Amino acid sequence: MAKYVFVADPSLSREYNNVPLMDFLPSAPTKIVPGALYAFLKGRRTQDDNGRAVLAPYALRKLESALLARNRREDVVIAHEDFAADFIKDDTEIIGVYTMDPLGLGPLTMSFSLLFGGRTKAWVRVEFERLIRKLSVTKRGKKAKLVVGGPGVWELTMMPEVMDELGIDYAFQGEADDIINEVLEDISGGTIYDKGYFQGYQFFDSGFHKTWVAHDRFVTRVRTGKQFPTLDDIPLIQGPTVKGLTEVMRGCGIGCDFCEVTLRPIRYYTPEMVKKEVEVNARHGKTQAWLHSDEIFAYQHGPHFTPNADAIMELFGAAMSVKGITYANPTHGRISIPAAYPDLVKQISSVVRAGPDKWIGVQVGLETGSERLALEHMPNKTLPLKIGPDGTWQHMVGEGLKSMNRAYWRPAFTVQVGQMDESPEDNWETVAMVNRLSEMEYESGRQAEFTATPMQNVALGLIKSKSYSAQMLDESQLAVYYACYRHLAKMIRRDGARDSKGDVLRRAAMSATLNLGGWGLLRFIEGICKSRGMDLEKVKRYGLN
Repeated sequence: MAKYVFVADPSLSREYNNVPLMDFLPSAPTKIVPGALYAFLKGRRTQDDNGRAVLAPYALRKLESALLARNRREDVVIAHEDFAADFIKDDTEIIGVYTMDPLGLGPLTMSFSLLFGGRTKAWVRVEFERLIRKLSVTKRGKKAKLVVGGPGVWELTMMPEVMDELGIDYAFQGEADDIINEVLEDISGGTIYDKGYFQGYQFFDSGFHKTWVAHDRFVTRVRTGKQFPTLDDIPLIQGPTVKGLTEVMRGCGIGCDFCEVTLRPIRYYTPEMVKKEVEVNARHGKTQAWLHSDEIFAYQHGPHFTPNADAIMELFGAAMSVKGITYANPTHGRISIPAAYPDLVKQISSVVRAGPDKWIGVQVGLETGSERLALEHMPNKTLPLKIGPDGTWQHMVGEGLKSMNRAYWRPAFTVQVGQMDESPEDNWETVAMVNRLSEMEYESGRQAEFTATPMQNVALGLIKSKSYSAQMLDESQLAVYYACYRHLAKMIRRDGARDSKGDVLRRAAMSATLNLGGWGLLRFIEGICKSRGMDLEKVKRYGLN
């Protein structure tokens, strides 16, 4: 008997052959990526002999640890999605599903939806719906409640009718490390709304002002009082995570006005805590540690977001001191620190043993090439540098990229399309930035290493009405898409074979597939641009003179 059975959204349970950026694959529409190809690119599934997931998303491992503090090991199961039904019995109380983009409304998925007309679902939604329907059938006639949680719950608030269609009993919103036992017991016992939780959900408008909306199928952490767990409330993981992910801090504090993460309080894990979690992954064969934060250079930062080099080096040193770990890298970081402190980036590379055959991948939110939008929406992202006295925004980006590349860091840049107050001139500045970076050399004869991915901001009203297509993109926005994917195709041609993993045949197949995919996507966007009468030569040259 399993009292609690948890399952990950299938898009979060694979390692995608450890190919950089392949984690974004589920955002692709099903009509563009055939099922057989999708299965190949996802990589092999892993589960142990009795159907439990060998590797699980980090958040599920946190909840597992919290539940094990009060329950027996056999009462708590993180199942592989294909075998979850084997654990759901008459006395199972909760079936929990963790998700990040269940309905395909995330910025990257929406960018593909616009390009391809929204006429086909993304793989992330197809797999989520398939899983939920399977679980709903399994629990039929049983007392178990089906509960969905995770960052993707906001998408269910946009389309709550989906919960009835799929058979979801409740959606929980908020961090739950410290209250998960009480929440699940109260949901199971039917007393959840007697315990001070809000019967409804939080809603953020386009300016990130918080509103509370009543709804009987949503449970949200209390409106007043303690909103978040403290560091002491957060348990350490006891099982291995997908990609060896280990959290090093929560919250960000940078204060960009388009990001919900900045509303959360900052909590720093100690190096000792991080080391213990890395040890869990190392004991299960992981040789790489992914240190997760929304802003690694803000770890224990000083005044004006000056990086705390000693604390950062101690953090990476703790991870690399674990027996069996041969490599570590951060998940997110801002560009201003490599621009202002190139030696810090080199020191990190030395500790984590980066080199010509072992590049560090990190996601960096550039958001825009427009200095006006950067000052308006994310002024702290340049700190401790300041636009004006220390150069232009694009100059900082260029210098930061050079510093990263020289230290064997390959950033995955994201840029936004559809920001508040955006003008065509702002988008053309983004085109100019991508083109300049694409042609830039970080050393004599060595062109810059990076990718740039457009993330689409779609008005909430359009999301609800599903009335979006490539036709809503103006010429400047389409130009951003074209510039970014033109550079991506260039990077795949240059680096695809080198970065593919596995035996010779698998590497050859992966490299060929990536090249074909990059070429096909670029040709498709070119087709849209030409149908709109765009001058592609203008886009290719823009900003280079």
